[in-house]
Amino acid sequence: MRHLLRPAIGLLAIMLTVTTARAETIRFGAILPLTGPGAMIGTQQMRGIQFAVEKINAAGGVRGNKIEIVFEDNQAKPDQSILSFNKLADLQHLPMIFTAYSGPSLAMAPLATRKKVLLINAGAQADKLATASPYLVNTLPTIGDEIKILSKYLISEGKKQGTILFENDAAGIAGRDDFVKLFPAAGGTILSQEPAQFGQTDYRPALLKLADAKPDVMLVSITAGLLQLAQQYKQLGMTYTVAGTTFFAEPATIADPSSEGFIHTQVRIDAPPELAAEFKAKYGVEMEFFTRQYYNAMQIVVAVTDRLLAEGKPLTGETMHDMLFTIGKFQGLIPLEFKSNTASVPLDINVMKGGKDVTIKQMSSD
Repeated sequence: MRHLLRPAIGLLAIMLTVTTARAETIRFGAILPLTGPGAMIGTQQMRGIQFAVEKINAAGGVRGNKIEIVFEDNQAKPDQSILSFNKLADLQHLPMIFTAYSGPSLAMAPLATRKKVLLINAGAQADKLATASPYLVNTLPTIGDEIKILSKYLISEGKKQGTILFENDAAGIAGRDDFVKLFPAAGGTILSQEPAQFGQTDYRPALLKLADAKPDVMLVSITAGLLQLAQQYKQLGMTYTVAGTTFFAEPATIADPSSEGFIHTQVRIDAPPELAAEFKAKYGVEMEFFTRQYYNAMQIVVAVTDRLLAEGKPLTGETMHDMLFTIGKFQGLIPLEFKSNTASVPLDINVMKGGKDVTIKQMSSD
C-alpha cells in the first residue's frame, strides 16, 4: 500500500531558509505497519511524519523545495519490508527511509548498507539495531538501555523476584534476554518466563503460569496487545507489579483502570502545548508518543537536508548519513546527540495512575 503525502497549511517551529533557486520536490520514504496488529502505532508514526512535512511545506519547504513522503505498508512483516525497501530504493531512488519495528528494521539493515540508503528508526528498540548497519540510525535508546535502568529501579523498590512475558520476535526476545542478564546483575532473581506471539490477544494461560511462581514483578516485553493483557491481568486478580519499557506508551492502556500501577521506562519527549493543540485540531486525537517521535525524526531529516543544500552537496543516502554525524547534536522536541548510531536521550520512570502516565523519576540513556 502506498500513500503520497501532499502539502498542507501549517507553521514550522523552525523557520526554514528559502532560496531563489528553482524549486523541486524532495522525496523520502517511510515503511511502517499501516494495517495488521501494529497499525495503531504505525498510524501514529505516519501522522507524526505527515504533520511535520505539512508544516515544513507551508513554511516554504527546505530552501524552497517541497518535501514529499512515499509511504509503504509492511504490516510489521520483515519479508514485506524487504519488498518495500527495494521498491523505494531501486525504482524510486529515495535516499532516506523511515522505519519502525525491530524485525522489519533488522531485515532492511543489510540492504541499507549495500545500497547506501539512510534508514531512520524512531520507534524500534531491539539491541541488535545499534550495530545492524552504519546506515541505520536510531533516535531512541535500545531495549537494553531501558532494561538496565528499569532493573536497578525495581530492585531499589524491593521487587527482587521476577518473571517475564515476552513476544516471540526480535523486540520481545531482546527484552527478555536483557532482563535475564540485567535483573540478576542488579540483585534480582528470574523465576520463570513465558512466550507470546505478535498480535496475540489471549494472555490468560501465560499469566496464570507466571503467577504460580509467586513473583514480585513481571516484565512484559511485547509491542502489541498490551491493553488486552492489562485487562486479563485485572480479571484474573493478579497483584504483582507489571513493568515494561517505552512500548507501554499506549494511550488506551494508560487510560484503562486495569493498568493502574504499571511501571515503565519512558523516553522523555514532549510537544509544546500549542503544537499539540494544533495537531489535535487537525487529526482529532492527541499527539501521542510515537507521533512525537516521528515528528521529531522528520525535523532531523530537515536539518540534514537544509545543510546539504546550503553547501551545494548532492542529496544521497551517503551524504545524508555523513552530514547527520557531522551535525551530531539536534534540538527538536528533545535534545538528541549522536555519538554512535543510537542517540543519547532523556529517560523517565513512569507509573500509570488514575488514567495518566505519571513521571516518578528522571534518568538518562547515557
